[in-house]
Amino acid sequence: MPRSNLTGGVFHTCKAAIPYVIAGGRGGSIVITSSDAGVKGFARFGHYVASKHAVIGLMRTLTMELAPHSIRVNVVAPTNCNTDMIQNDAVYRLFRPDLESPTPEEFAEASSTLLALPQPWVEPADVSNAVVFLASDEGRMITGVTLPVDGGSAAI
Repeated sequence: MPRSNLTGGVFHTCKAAIPYVIAGGRGGSIVITSSDAGVKGFARFGHYVASKHAVIGLMRTLTMELAPHSIRVNVVAPTNCNTDMIQNDAVYRLFRPDLESPTPEEFAEASSTLLALPQPWVEPADVSNAVVFLASDEGRMITGVTLPVDGGSAAI
C-alpha cells in the first residue's frame, strides 16, 4: 500500500491536526483528498485503489468521532487531474500500451474515455473549488461525504 496515502501523510496529518481543532472549541472542517480510485476499482492499480479506499474509510470513522466537536470531515475524489502525476511518459505508456512513445495528445484521447464530460481530465482548480466549498460556511451541514470531482467518471 502506498505509504503516503494512509499510513503516512493522511493519517499522520489528521492525527497531528485534530487535537488543535478540538482545542479551538469552534468546530471546523477537515477535507481529505482521495481519488475516483477510492470509490471503484482500476485494473493494474490495486495498491493505489486499496489505499484510496482506506482514506475514505478513515474519513467515515473521523466523521463519527469528530461530529460531537462540530468538526466536519469530508473527502474530495478527483479523477485524473492535470498535474505532473499524470502528465509524464510512464502514465502515457500505461494508458497507451499499444504505442511505443505515446504523445500527450494520444494520452489525452485515451484519458478522455474515463469521463462522461468531453474532457480528458479535471484541472487543479476544479479540485480546489470543491475543497473550498466543503470547508466553507456553505458546506456547514455536509459531513461524511465523498464528493466526486470526476467529470462523471463514477457514472460510466
